[in-house]
Amino acid sequence: MNGSAPLTAASKLGDLLAQLPLNQPDQWSDIERTAQGLANELRSKNVEQQTALGQTLLPQTLTSLLKGAVSDSQNPACKSAVFELLRVAANLCMDHDGNRGVLLDAGFPQTVVGLLESYAESVKPAQREATAISIPDLKIVKTAIGFLLNASVGYDAVKDRLVALEAAMTILKLSTAIYPLGSWQLYQLPSDGSSSEDPTEAWTLRSTLASWSWRAIEEIRGDEETQPPRLVFGPDALPLLASQLRAFVPPYPEPPPTFSAPASHHTLVQTDFDIYEQVCGLVESLSLDVEDVRLSLARGLTFPDGEHGGVACLSDLLTFVEKGDYPPYWASEAPGERSVKEKGFDLGKGALVKAIVEVAGEEKNTDTLWDDSEVDKPGGEFVSRMVEWIRTYKDLKGTTRDDLIICATLSLGNICRRDAHSLAIVKPPISLAPDLAALLDPDTDIKVKHGVIGLLKHLAQSQGNRAALGEASIIQKLATSQIWSERADMVEIIQAAAVGVAKHMCNSDIDNTFSLVLPTEGSPLHQILELVKRSDSIAIKSEGTRVLVNAVKSLWSTDPKTLDEEKVKKRDAATKAIVTEPCVSALARLIGRSKRYPTLINEGVVALSLVSTHPNGGTLVLDSLLNPLPTEAIRTTSQPLSAVSASEGSPVVGPRRALDMLIAVLRDGSPSVPAEVRSNVCALLGHLGRKGVVAENRTTDLQRMKDSTRELVEGLARETEAPGNPKVVAAAKRALEAWA
Repeated sequence: MNGSAPLTAASKLGDLLAQLPLNQPDQWSDIERTAQGLANELRSKNVEQQTALGQTLLPQTLTSLLKGAVSDSQNPACKSAVFELLRVAANLCMDHDGNRGVLLDAGFPQTVVGLLESYAESVKPAQREATAISIPDLKIVKTAIGFLLNASVGYDAVKDRLVALEAAMTILKLSTAIYPLGSWQLYQLPSDGSSSEDPTEAWTLRSTLASWSWRAIEEIRGDEETQPPRLVFGPDALPLLASQLRAFVPPYPEPPPTFSAPASHHTLVQTDFDIYEQVCGLVESLSLDVEDVRLSLARGLTFPDGEHGGVACLSDLLTFVEKGDYPPYWASEAPGERSVKEKGFDLGKGALVKAIVEVAGEEKNTDTLWDDSEVDKPGGEFVSRMVEWIRTYKDLKGTTRDDLIICATLSLGNICRRDAHSLAIVKPPISLAPDLAALLDPDTDIKVKHGVIGLLKHLAQSQGNRAALGEASIIQKLATSQIWSERADMVEIIQAAAVGVAKHMCNSDIDNTFSLVLPTEGSPLHQILELVKRSDSIAIKSEGTRVLVNAVKSLWSTDPKTLDEEKVKKRDAATKAIVTEPCVSALARLIGRSKRYPTLINEGVVALSLVSTHPNGGTLVLDSLLNPLPTEAIRTTSQPLSAVSASEGSPVVGPRRALDMLIAVLRDGSPSVPAEVRSNVCALLGHLGRKGVVAENRTTDLQRMKDSTRELVEGLARETEAPGNPKVVAAAKRALEAWA
């Protein structure tokens, strides 16, 4: 065509449109030929020509002709015309926002979506084999999707309309039916030679259609780097996505000889891999961002027929993560390409692991994923599968399935936030504690330790679990795993979780306290206190010292008369190990750094009060209150370990002595300091002043303590000056009586 020929062709298409009601015999053939010539001309990039055509009636003509062809679909000649009309529109708007706009105004994208919907209605979704479709129809669907891709690239108005029309779901349904991943391996030539179509051409069209489909979906969703992706999929997309992963689960069929040629074989293998990456990324994104998707995945595990049309989506994800593997035909790929594919395959699995963990982390799924109805599957399908993974792959030296251990421990950690579930995991018949202990090896990958220790922290919060966790030697295994050593300091969040495990396990449990404190040389408690010393995290420092607080409470609150002879000896040894300058000073530092956290001050005060009842404890406690506190480099943290941990760092410049903090507490009558805290401070000061509690040669230091606090204590003891705090008044009076 010469320079004016495209405009002439556009005008002729208008004339042919006007003649459609005449229903002439060759009208669609004329439309096909005219559109074909125009489409071919538009393949050569000419912006002026594109602009000129866009300013004519061509966009409206194309829309009307396409509508007419769709309504006259019984006429075989229409298909070729539809194909060429789609080509004209696709080339007309290529890299041309103006023409994208006029085509949208003319309703052409909307008509194309309607055309694709008519094809989508005839396919069965989530099938392993590719749906039967002729080459002419393949060309139409491929070109229609190509048009939508061209029309939407960088043009939000078209994208927004396509979102409203749910075009992405239509495209996904067609793509996964026409080209299910790996379906080319199942292709067989008809034995009677009835098919006249070239299989290589057909499957090239199928693979190109699938590639364009995912590019179009990506374009419609939007660029995550510049804006949040548009929400174009919901739970109804899950069966289509999950079913694609079956192509990568053994056994693999032998690739047919039809595709033995290197070029066609490589194209199909590459298309499978590219779409696999897209599927995994999309499942992860939907699980992270869409609550309905998380809920639907959980429901579908129990009710797949009602939720996903018979496709057990979450079960398929679990099966793929466990059994999916590199296809054997990747061996024929070049070494560099094979390496890239294997890395991408593993990253895809990692994305699905995140999705599974997110589903388990959805609070509304806690009861859905837990099922007590099946005796042979304690906890239900999901829980029993996670437990099975841990048991089967816990020997990490003999397997390479860290991914399954990570998925299982993180998922169970999310589900076990309820006490009943937590208890069920530790008690028979599941009894998972020994298996978790086996994973606490020094050489275990830090990501695995993260999952295991996080799960243990949830389990240890249930008091009914602590004895069983102790029997599994969890505290000792944490110590030997070196999680509290200097080499693990770069993973502070995991160290903190391990501290939390020890803190919970020693709460009101004398046996676990023995495991923490004994033997004294290199004990778990010693490791934790060393971590507290060198850490600059206020959360680590506070929570680590609270482990010591719980140990003190457990030892001092246990009546020796209730223990057998061996445990009495252990209690004496553990008590002796705690009544030492390092432990007592650690408690004083807890008080000194916790100006903004009265609960932590109270814990430190109570622990010091208990220690001071030991024959050697009073003097140590007095010294810890009077000695200057060391300067601590304290960093803020945004991840507190419990409700009373610091969510912000305490000021670096704090009280000079722990006693100064106690004085500040006595002086502060505001509601922010509970009466219990002030009462306990009075009790500690009073006890230290009793005769015989502090060594006689420390009379001067004891007097310094009394002189610093007497006026405040006397003021608190006068009822008129402390209305509404009878506990504080009584405690202050008892302190003065003890000093008398």
